[in-house]
Amino acid sequence: MSQELHCPICKKIVTTANADFPFCSDRCRILDLGKWASGDYKITSPIHDPDLLEDLEREQNRMREN
Repeated sequence: MSQELHCPICKKIVTTANADFPFCSDRCRILDLGKWASGDYKITSPIHDPDLLEDLEREQNRMREN
């Protein structure tokens, strides 16, 4: 039994039996890879160390100024 999900790029219905699953096509797979490569997608986790958080904020501010 194959499930139906939506392609994360174009939202077309895709079954788990599709060779490009979870994408509907190779085109959508390449577009998704491009988003990862360009930094559109990010994986984050909470920062609990206040000193590290301050350092990161200073670095972000410095990068914005350049």
